[in-house]
Amino acid sequence: MNFTSEQRALLEQLRRIVGTPYVLTHEDPAADLTAWELDWRGRERGVALAVVRPGNTQEVAAVVKACAAARVAMVPQGGNTGMVVGSTPDESGTQVVLSLTRMNKVRQLDAGNLTITVDAGCVLQNLQDECEKAGFLFPLSLASEGSCTIGGNLGTNAGGTQVVRYGNTRELCLGLEVVTAQGEVWDGLLGLRKDNTGYDLRHLFIGSEGTLGVITGATMKIYPLPKAQLTALAAVPSMEAAVQLLGLAHEHLSAGLTGFEVMGQFALSLVAKHFPQQRVPFWQESPWCVVLENSDNESEAHARQQFEHLLEAAMEAGCVTDAVVAESMAQAKALWHIRESIPLAQAQEGLNIKHDISINVSRIPAFVAETNALLLEKFPGARLVTYGHLGDGNLHYNVQAPEGDDQKRFLAEEEGPMNALVYEVVDRYRGSISAEHGIGSLKVDKLPDHKSPVALGLMRGIKQALDPLNLMNPGRMIRG
Repeated sequence: MNFTSEQRALLEQLRRIVGTPYVLTHEDPAADLTAWELDWRGRERGVALAVVRPGNTQEVAAVVKACAAARVAMVPQGGNTGMVVGSTPDESGTQVVLSLTRMNKVRQLDAGNLTITVDAGCVLQNLQDECEKAGFLFPLSLASEGSCTIGGNLGTNAGGTQVVRYGNTRELCLGLEVVTAQGEVWDGLLGLRKDNTGYDLRHLFIGSEGTLGVITGATMKIYPLPKAQLTALAAVPSMEAAVQLLGLAHEHLSAGLTGFEVMGQFALSLVAKHFPQQRVPFWQESPWCVVLENSDNESEAHARQQFEHLLEAAMEAGCVTDAVVAESMAQAKALWHIRESIPLAQAQEGLNIKHDISINVSRIPAFVAETNALLLEKFPGARLVTYGHLGDGNLHYNVQAPEGDDQKRFLAEEEGPMNALVYEVVDRYRGSISAEHGIGSLKVDKLPDHKSPVALGLMRGIKQALDPLNLMNPGRMIRG
């Protein structure tokens, strides 16, 4: 790769800031930049001017100042586990990837305040483990938790399997530390639950996908560990029955309901096919299954009694036809593993088209029935992989290519028309085309068709105010 004199000068400056080993370029034949340049789904690969790996907030600030002075765009990156091509460089070879994975420390756990303050590069699972060792729960849970970072979770406002009880990442955050597009450091790590001293700036940066600044630290809520967590898998005869079961679960379990995931029959069949070592109950007999979790702060006996009453009521109402309750932690993990294996089973089956959508829970049965019929009419043979977080109205409404079809052709020719169909129905149901994965570059050109001009104008105004040179992850989230 041939660098200009200006680029070489910037690279030397960056090496002085973070140390030569932490500035990676294609000029070094031993450097493999694939992990930072290839998106998580393997759909696109960019070319970075350099991958820069600062070790602390001050180094991040110095890197941002240097890049801003040189008018070089930056792409903040955590674990690079995003689904919408939002954390990898473009193909120009002119952007700096700002990787925060070296910034992975737990700064402080405040038991009295029920908060933990961490570096943005802290891996989610490590954060969970640190809290558990201290007798606390950090409830954010995702399939990629062994790789994703809390900064990336905040940048995309990640959801996961426990949103029904604890909310998205946004609801778990009490403070941020951010390096602005000008290289200034905003210390908002107050950990306060009440602070009415102006605009709540942290909410601008949460969910902004690195387009407004670089999150370098966060103060997050933690909770006492529950006395018991019980998991059940229930067979339900329809999506309407699944929604009915959700209502009964809220009634019987109240705040104890921490997870409620729906899985369609074809989605479960892929798990049974590609991971035969897993036991997948009921999938052959039932069109839908639900995995649900009850967390209890009293005792396991109390939790089990609540679960039994719930399932009895659900069977009497006809919304559950069969169910199994985990008798051990190992069984509980096995039931959750079924749900978590669906994306991997999809990948094993081949290329697919993903829709990460949200609809009001009450309207999901009608949406699924209508959209299924339209898709099968217009795309005969398409296989519908429907699953997700029914408890908070978020469906992964995916489509597998017809069996035996040319998968690359299917993706190239059908993704655009299929997206248009699904998103048109989502709009009619007043839903969202991105529930938890974000916009990135995959949906940036679709957003204007599904967002009001007023909202887009406000978003552009915020972008212009905070990043007037358009150097923070340009071309993501919003254009112009």
